Amino acid sequence: MKVTKEKTETRQAFLRVEMEASELETSLEEAYRKLVKQKNIPGFRRGKAPRVMLERYLGHATLLEEAIDALVPQAYEDALKEQQIEAFAYPSIEIIQQEPLIFKAVVPLSPTVELGDYHSLQLTPESVKLDEGDVTAVMEELRHQQASWEPVERPVALGDLVVIDINGTIDGKPLIDRRDVQYRVSDKQSFPAPGFAEQLVGMNRGEEKGFPLRFPQDYPHQEVAGQEATFRVKLSEIKQESLPQLDDEFARGVDPKFNTLDKLKQQIASDIRFQAERKTRLDFEDRVVQAVVDQAQVEFPPVLVKMEVDSLLEQQVKHQRESDGRLSDYLASINKTEEEAREELRPAAIKRVTAALVLDEVTREEKLEISPAEIDSEIEDMVKGVAEGDRDKFGDFLNTPRSRESIKESLLRRKTIQYLVEIAKKTKEIAKETEIDIDTETAKKEVPE
Repeated sequence: MKVTKEKTETRQAFLRVEMEASELETSLEEAYRKLVKQKNIPGFRRGKAPRVMLERYLGHATLLEEAIDALVPQAYEDALKEQQIEAFAYPSIEIIQQEPLIFKAVVPLSPTVELGDYHSLQLTPESVKLDEGDVTAVMEELRHQQASWEPVERPVALGDLVVIDINGTIDGKPLIDRRDVQYRVSDKQSFPAPGFAEQLVGMNRGEEKGFPLRFPQDYPHQEVAGQEATFRVKLSEIKQESLPQLDDEFARGVDPKFNTLDKLKQQIASDIRFQAERKTRLDFEDRVVQAVVDQAQVEFPPVLVKMEVDSLLEQQVKHQRESDGRLSDYLASINKTEEEAREELRPAAIKRVTAALVLDEVTREEKLEISPAEIDSEIEDMVKGVAEGDRDKFGDFLNTPRSRESIKESLLRRKTIQYLVEIAKKTKEIAKETEIDIDTETAKKEVPE
């Protein structure tokens, strides 16, 4: 066997492996001994047919494929040992020639991370600001949730709730046919087609109306994108929203524990502050991590990005209810090919892979660890959030070796990020104190005796 390392780039080693004819022949003989025991060759008992008869019956290509499939993995391992290469992940193998056998292997190598001077980070968290308008907006949303709908005798206006019969076709083929549909007339409504709601504005109770609408070219459902539909609507009822007064009774209607409107407002303000503080904290963590990443020099094989794209795509398919977990349905819903969807995810995948590698290196550099007690405490907190009857079962699941390892990794990542956050805050505070001391000394010198 002859092994040539053609080049090493992007943390990949490119190998060319040429097998001796005798090595392939040995593998062909082993393939024959394996297949002759599995196949029934006419005129021979199983396992007794000569190789020439087996090849004549199955074809030389079948025997050769079996031999190559068995030979390449071992030859690849031997090539790694010869070149003293430690593979980071599975290789990409390409058969260049079958007889004599020549193949190429692209071997992913372990990533390299060179951290910058992250101990000198100076970042300041954004201050949390609350606007009275935020509370007002939530109160208005609650008013709409508590609103009642009252019949009116006037033409339809935006914001109304109507009851309609809908019939729609495309080129005479049925698209929709529904009766007594309660429909909110909103310019943000895109069902059953963009612009449908606006066509209802001005209609009166008992009126019928027909109109065409064209679906846009980028409509999520490709089967109707760009096509013109004909709709016919019969309107049987018009209701307008009646909002409740903002008083103590309204507060009790939202939740009996709020016996006054002021207490409801206080709780809303508290909830908004909690969410704002959480967002500010997460944003600051992102800024810190990005600052550490920006300082670092990172190289990794492309296979890591591919794996991360696979993961992101799988998550999106699962979250898309219309796809029912099928990639083809998901791609149809977003009107993209798989290649386009994957390419769109590449920047996010690269960012996530880079950040993960940098954080892992910080963890190793600082020798951060998670103790079994910390895992137990986290599991205890997680179990508290589950219905009482399910806690034992959920706790048993979380205490399996696989779950504990996953929890450990999550806690270690959080500890690493928090470690960097504290560095960024502390360094900033020290720098600020030093600046004040310098200014004070300067001021003293400038004051005349």
